Amino acid sequence: MTLPYMPDALAPVISENTLNFHHGKHLLAYVNNLNAAIAGTEWEGRALEDIVVAVAEGGILNNAGQILNHNLYFGQFGAPCAASEPVGELAKAIEKQFGSFAKMQEQFEKAGVTLFGSGWVWLSTDGNGALHITQHPNADNPMRHGLVPLLTMDVWEHAYYLDYQNRRPDHLKALWQIIDWNVINQRYNDR
Repeated sequence: MTLPYMPDALAPVISENTLNFHHGKHLLAYVNNLNAAIAGTEWEGRALEDIVVAVAEGGILNNAGQILNHNLYFGQFGAPCAASEPVGELAKAIEKQFGSFAKMQEQFEKAGVTLFGSGWVWLSTDGNGALHITQHPNADNPMRHGLVPLLTMDVWEHAYYLDYQNRRPDHLKALWQIIDWNVINQRYNDR
């Protein structure tokens, strides 16, 4: 995935150094590993979403899941304050489900802080448009559980350690500044 912004565009929330390492090296390793693992198999040439939903646990899932998760993660950001809050149908769904945007943020951050070890916290929707905040370890993704992922925060240490050291809560709180809600709104509308 080519980033839709310059490597320094998310600073100071995510530094250029972290972005270069996280996107340019860490994600690239998953891509190279997946390409090697699926060469000559039934999964070669298939969409990441298809692989993640259908493949059994193991190396192919670990790499495909991490690529999909990272693509959703990096694709949801924009320069600070690109669009600071959801609008339209998503804003109404958040209000209905959580009471307010601030309450949703609070629950989301708590899920990210309390996820033991490495993984992802997600805001997803089900087939009825209801919203769900979930924690998924390692390369797991809401799609494997019948949900459509909308928003995610990476709580693997490589996502924040260079900029925030062991302060995961500070990292999660800061990420709201760079969420491009136009992207998240579109994901909700396209479900």
